[in-house]
Amino acid sequence: MKKFRRILLAVDESPCTDKIVNYTKDLIANEEVSIALLTVIPPTSPSTYGADPLLGQQPILVPEITEIQQNTAEQYVAKVANEFQSIAEVFTYTRIGNIKEEILLLASEWSADLIVMGTNGRSGFDHFISGSVSESVIRKANVPVLVVPINCS
Repeated sequence: MKKFRRILLAVDESPCTDKIVNYTKDLIANEEVSIALLTVIPPTSPSTYGADPLLGQQPILVPEITEIQQNTAEQYVAKVANEFQSIAEVFTYTRIGNIKEEILLLASEWSADLIVMGTNGRSGFDHFISGSVSESVIRKANVPVLVVPINCS
């Protein structure tokens, strides 16, 4: 069986992420691996507050919102990194963009040989409308993807 040495762990700020972290810790016990922790912030939508399109005013983007989201995400990833203190190399990444695209991009850039992520188990119409990040990553990844079900409702 192949030993995975570079594991990309996609996390978000949901309480269910603990399940993914614990599963990954069990998976890599007593192994020499490098971990990359990634969280992705969707781009902030422009606000139409105070903008009147009839007067030709454009929606505005408040840079402070993006900055606050970025800082919060960085603090969160640093906290998750502390869970992997026994690992020799832990890298943290916070990116702004499309979640599935950023996971695939970092997996390629970092030369990951395994992606670990969660799925919320959407089905039916909800899945049809919103799609599944994990399903999209599985379809386009060049490395194995381990999907941990995290139904925490």
